[in-house]
Amino acid sequence: MYDPTVARLTYRALLGRRRALILCALPVLLIVISAAVRGFSGADDQVAVDVLGGFALATMVPIIGVIAGTGAIGPEIDDGSVVYLLSKPIKRPTIIFTKLIVAIAVTMAFSAIPTFIAGMILNGNGQQIAIAYTIASLVASITYAAIFLLLGTVTRHAVVFGLVYALVWEALFGSLVAGARTLSVQQWSLAVAQKVGEGDLITSDVGLPAATILLVVVTVVTTWYAGQKLRTLKLAGEE
Repeated sequence: MYDPTVARLTYRALLGRRRALILCALPVLLIVISAAVRGFSGADDQVAVDVLGGFALATMVPIIGVIAGTGAIGPEIDDGSVVYLLSKPIKRPTIIFTKLIVAIAVTMAFSAIPTFIAGMILNGNGQQIAIAYTIASLVASITYAAIFLLLGTVTRHAVVFGLVYALVWEALFGSLVAGARTLSVQQWSLAVAQKVGEGDLITSDVGLPAATILLVVVTVVTTWYAGQKLRTLKLAGEE
């Protein structure tokens, strides 16, 4: 199910100079904001939750997921180079699964690590807040990567749709609108953070059992459907 050659090519595409600079921008901004906030207000658990929840988990993680998930396959479909990959004796599910693993790894690296650093800067992991949001970022990275990898296979405008989803649904509605929060990856991952963190500062609108089921189901279904779309793309090319 995992092909090292496909993985190497995908890593090379995602971590090229231009895309790597884009991936680094938000993590660097998060750390700078955290340092500034700590300098002005000192260590404060509520402020740490506000920054990590409001910026890191609600904005940074989904946007990095967009860049990694769509970038893992979208450009190859756009420029037609995916035909070369499809001509190789590699099963389509293997291609999708490999690209998903790479997208997850990149999303985790560029979201969870800076989230942990920011949390340590903000309050030194008081009430396990830094650890809780780091784990939430790791969990969210898996589902976001799957969702945006699927977008990359079904539309040439995957980045646009992905950013709309990340900024409007997750960052705005997922944080502010009660009904939408229950269908937000952000809230599902917050349920995990709530379980890990101490105290009652971290909250989620979704219970942990439901959040776990939704995270798994969405990840599996989107990955499976991406494989089906890639299979269809191959057949269309042959015709």
